[in-house]
Amino acid sequence: MGMDPFAAYGDKAKYQSILDKVQDKLIACKGNVKAYWSGGDALLNLMRSGEAVAAMAWDTGGWKLNKENANITFVAPASGALGWIDTFVLPRKTKAEDAAYKWINFVMQPKIAAMITAAAGNFTASKGADEFAEADLKKRFQESFPQAAIDNIKWYPPVPPGLEDMEGKVLDRVKAAN
Repeated sequence: MGMDPFAAYGDKAKYQSILDKVQDKLIACKGNVKAYWSGGDALLNLMRSGEAVAAMAWDTGGWKLNKENANITFVAPASGALGWIDTFVLPRKTKAEDAAYKWINFVMQPKIAAMITAAAGNFTASKGADEFAEADLKKRFQESFPQAAIDNIKWYPPVPPGLEDMEGKVLDRVKAAN
């Protein structure tokens, strides 16, 4: 539609005008859509059963499905995958700052981060952790994200308060539309 929704995050009226256009388009396309988001398990089950043959999903779900069925794989979109970063935050009035930094430094060690990657199924930003990642998961990551795809990631900015509620209302209206 030519608009950058992230650029409108600071202006709720502008963002709502983008959402209104998205809502109209989603309603118009509703006959081509099997289901709208209701949760990760529902999406994975639609793919497992063959009821859906394509879906917009997270890489970890795609990798999980690929582990179960080699005919299903996650591909980063040519327009750019949406990326976000989970971070550590320390309260301003923390009384255990040294302990917090010890924890952060511990979990960011490449071997430890690779163990967390194995448990969570998604990759870490810990430099060098890929050297310790399980071979199958590392292969799935590399196949899904060649360097060009990594260079084309669109980083998700912080979401201002209230925007998720606006988006939820749009999704509710789309689901209710005939």
